[in-house]
Amino acid sequence: MMAALSAWFWNERFWLPHNVTWADLADPAPGVEYPKAGHLFTALPLALGIFAVRILFERFIASACARSLHIQPGAGRRAQPNAVLEKVFTSITKNPDSRHLDGLSKQLDWEVRKVQRWFRHRRNQDKPSTHTKFCESMWRFTFYLCIFTYGFQFLWQSPWMWDTRHCWYGYPYQVMTTGLYHYYVTELAFYWSLMFSQFTDIKRKDFFIMFIHHLATVGLISFSYVNNMVRVGSLVMCVHDASDFLLEAAKLANYAKYQCLCDFLFIVFSVVFFITRLFIFPVWILNSTMFESWAIVGPYPSWWLFNFLLLVLQVLHIIWSYLIARIAIKAMLRGKVCKDVRSDIESSSEEEPDTPTGGLKNSSHTPKAENGTNGHCAAAKTRAQNHSSW
Repeated sequence: MMAALSAWFWNERFWLPHNVTWADLADPAPGVEYPKAGHLFTALPLALGIFAVRILFERFIASACARSLHIQPGAGRRAQPNAVLEKVFTSITKNPDSRHLDGLSKQLDWEVRKVQRWFRHRRNQDKPSTHTKFCESMWRFTFYLCIFTYGFQFLWQSPWMWDTRHCWYGYPYQVMTTGLYHYYVTELAFYWSLMFSQFTDIKRKDFFIMFIHHLATVGLISFSYVNNMVRVGSLVMCVHDASDFLLEAAKLANYAKYQCLCDFLFIVFSVVFFITRLFIFPVWILNSTMFESWAIVGPYPSWWLFNFLLLVLQVLHIIWSYLIARIAIKAMLRGKVCKDVRSDIESSSEEEPDTPTGGLKNSSHTPKAENGTNGHCAAAKTRAQNHSSW
């Protein structure tokens, strides 16, 4: 049964061009190595290693940097234990309306303001501190910058960066070099580590969306490796890595309350995002995978699937670019970072003020609004990060 399933899954007529078999790739000349599915298992222990490095990095390096910028861990004010209110909070509502507030006020013989304050403090308990978010973003910034630098330096010396037809000359008999292998497996391991760490990271409402995204990314990287489309795959990864570290840098500036720097970095991120996703990706990469490969290699089943997935990715690029442009335009019109839809997805790191809601309505501006911790830098995270490395 398993042998039949394996034979069906690894059907040569799906994975490989016509007149090419797995046997042709199984016994290369001495010193020559082709990609094999077994190579991908190396990414799993490497992912655990990356996860361990991340824990140490955030604890000893990112945390120290945060404190030097006066971003303290701070546990924040906690709500006093109350079984009745806790039950309402966990099973009914975290934001009680006036009817619930009046009922709880009478039941506990508390003032309505005191009940409101308890729910504010209780909500704040579940929100990550700015320190935690800073450390997470600093780790991502460091990795994205390092992997983009490595990938760009490697591709700079590769012929297929300057002439994408080299992605298809001699395909699929293309040698897997050490540098390309390290680039691919490190990217794959990082996204495996994101799947692990998502269960310990800041909890967001888009948890399952991001989990599916990471799973799809792992699948696409693995898919392109198995059928030896690693040359064009390395170009795809580099194009996507180009803007990731800029977004994380903007978020770091935002958490540190360097508002002008955050705005500047977000604008740079947006420009790079638009250039790489709306121009370089379709003109440079899609042109190669759809037309150059057709002329040099010819279509076959996994070729159709690969190009279909890249076209879906391009549609997502257009959608994310629109959303990012909308945020950027709002920011320019208001002259600063403003709170946006990402705050509906990502938990705020800022505590809710103890000032009553009515008082806030009469205030023309607040420190939280000016800081914009959940502003466009955070708002873009889902769109930009969903694109990253496929």
